[in-house]
Amino acid sequence: MTVCLKSRSRGGEAGLTLVELIVTVAILAILASAAIPLTRLTVKREKERELHYDLWTMRDAIDHYKDAADRGAFQTKVDSFNYPPDLQTLVDGVDVQGKKVRFLRRIPVDPMTGKDEWGMRSMQDDPTSDSWGGQNVFDVSSKSDGTALDGTKFNTW
Repeated sequence: MTVCLKSRSRGGEAGLTLVELIVTVAILAILASAAIPLTRLTVKREKERELHYDLWTMRDAIDHYKDAADRGAFQTKVDSFNYPPDLQTLVDGVDVQGKKVRFLRRIPVDPMTGKDEWGMRSMQDDPTSDSWGGQNVFDVSSKSDGTALDGTKFNTW
């Protein structure tokens, strides 16, 4: 059996023309420019979802701490209204009948600021105040002044 290979001539159909190459690059550039804003939007939406989850987790831990203190599982300061003195107490835990009870594994990092620092409010603070009085932790918020996709400020969540 004999195999015969013919070489193609370098004539008319041997590659892309300059026009075809320019059109292809232009189409790719248009598609890429449409994908970049979509990617940014997706990243921001994911950070917002993470912020919602972190706030919910910390608020849930504060509620569990208060519930346990209200049931008399451990002693708190009189003026604390049975809320934790700070977020670190939720991580370190409290002694309940000889056992250490922790309410948070760690203080989460604020996805908007990149730090584990949170805005806090105590029961004694004014509801519109942006500074923490330091008596207890009644609520937490982000310290970011950024705006969410729905138009609200992150520090009001």
